[in-house]
Amino acid sequence: MTRLNTFPLSFKVKGKRIMIVGGTDEALNKVRLVAKTTASIEIYARQVETDFSGFDVTVFERPLTAEDVAGVALVFVADEGPDGQLAMAEARRLNIPLNVVDVPGECDFYTPSIVDRAPLTVAISTEGDAPVLARLVRAQIEALLAPGLGKIAGLAGSLRHKVESLIHDGAARRRYYEDLVTSTAVEQAIEEGHGDVEAEKLLASHVENGVGQGVVWLIGAGPGAADLLTLRAQRLLQQADVIVHDQLVPAEVVEMGRRDAEQICVGKAKGHHSFSQAQINTLIVRLASEGKKVARLKSGDPMIFGRAGEEIAALRKAEIDYQIVPGVSAALAAAADTATPVTLRKVSSGLVVATAHGADDGELAHWASLAETGLTLALYMGKSIAAETAERLVALGAAADLPVGIVVNAGRPKSRSYAGNLGDLARGAVEFDDGPAVILIGRAVAYGDWVEAVARNAESFKVA
Repeated sequence: MTRLNTFPLSFKVKGKRIMIVGGTDEALNKVRLVAKTTASIEIYARQVETDFSGFDVTVFERPLTAEDVAGVALVFVADEGPDGQLAMAEARRLNIPLNVVDVPGECDFYTPSIVDRAPLTVAISTEGDAPVLARLVRAQIEALLAPGLGKIAGLAGSLRHKVESLIHDGAARRRYYEDLVTSTAVEQAIEEGHGDVEAEKLLASHVENGVGQGVVWLIGAGPGAADLLTLRAQRLLQQADVIVHDQLVPAEVVEMGRRDAEQICVGKAKGHHSFSQAQINTLIVRLASEGKKVARLKSGDPMIFGRAGEEIAALRKAEIDYQIVPGVSAALAAAADTATPVTLRKVSSGLVVATAHGADDGELAHWASLAETGLTLALYMGKSIAAETAERLVALGAAADLPVGIVVNAGRPKSRSYAGNLGDLARGAVEFDDGPAVILIGRAVAYGDWVEAVARNAESFKVA
């Protein structure tokens, strides 16, 4: 096992002095780090070559003396001249921790890449070997931690004595703090200036019931590619006790949740409804009523053909807290896959999102007239009736030469595309691949990269 050559720790600097020797950009980089603390920061340089005015620091533009070093908590040296040599010698003599910029062998400590959610901090260090890697890891951690997490940490600290007086069991206290720091209701309340009130409500629930208040997150999983999941969705999946997901959500997206989270597939796919919508509503209400954090993971965006309205109504009736996390809808993924501007100046002034399944002649006539005015139609759930729908649109006034683009499995690595016109589709010229399809209809479709997409996926569709 590889052992660490450094021991990670947090160094107290409140009420103390930090010295930085040097007046160049290297010194400024150190200022950016230590300026996050409450320490008094002193900069010593015979000639200041950079701008420190944006920071709360004291600049001494003169030679350094030995007396200057006495009593400081940390010394940073970004000067190769006599001042830097003096600072290093005095730090060694006085046993003051020393960091020499870009000279790891002279350092008593290294400055890590810091994720700042004060009072919460995360420090990433590679012992000076790979600072670029440390910055990349920091960026990934930044994405996982909510911006307001530090305020929640401060709130938890302010409640410590009260929690200990009301909840005597250690495991129960841990459950309360876990609920507190992961509660979206508390996070929102903090931003609105009454986080303490929401935290007290949560505490009362734990004292009375032994569990916190449940919550349901209606999360858009996007079109299926894991890297199209939003940062907020990733954070909440990591906090969920239960993940209730649709059939179309890929396993790799579901697996982005906590390893110990319960996973329930509610299996709604065309012709295969292992759970009715009423049963899904009952399930998420029951789970949240047990105090659990429930991620209701839906393909695409929950508010677009995701039955979110029915689930929200059930949650409101049961007085269950909920939050909606938008996702990339399939129509937008189809447009991105084919570089199709579904709205385009002087061509298309808008986008109509609709489901072809179950549409009556009145709706189709409306769509036909909208398409003729220049709007782009994005039809979902119409693969099995695509030819019939196209034929009816033409019969109701839509032009047979209206450009049509079809994307199956939009947003996924194996998406497949076809381009033609409404007349081709009406004649049944397209044989679809397996997977959900989005049909784009309108003049703007002609401006997409459909020829390239079809050439790249020559076997995607069989044209009669």
